[in-house]
Amino acid sequence: QVQLVESGGGLVQAGGSLRLSCAASGRTFSIYAMGWFRQAPGKEREFVAAITRSGGTTSYADSVKGRFTISRDNAKNTVYLQMNSLKPEDTAVYYCAAVRAMVVTTLPQRYDYWGQGTQVTVSS
Repeated sequence: QVQLVESGGGLVQAGGSLRLSCAASGRTFSIYAMGWFRQAPGKEREFVAAITRSGGTTSYADSVKGRFTISRDNAKNTVYLQMNSLKPEDTAVYYCAAVRAMVVTTLPQRYDYWGQGTQVTVSS
């Protein structure tokens, strides 16, 4: 069982930056690949970024590539999402998720555990 708690969301102007954190409970964090997803009002949850257990491989949605960076610190049981050059269309609730897998996956249904989400609002 893994519990995930996101933090770091907020209101920022277009072009600004935010850093999201996701803290995981338990001592087995390093066996989980991690992902970030987002859901805007009236839209389906969509993949943002993912990272393997070791952090050696990452994957990004085309819409955030070059602007967002996912990373993890297994000693701190935490995964991060650095978001730069934010756009109004990045406004959404951001969720972190964990899957016991060796490779990254972009499919939300593959993930086993989810956080409660943190709101990110980008004003124009």
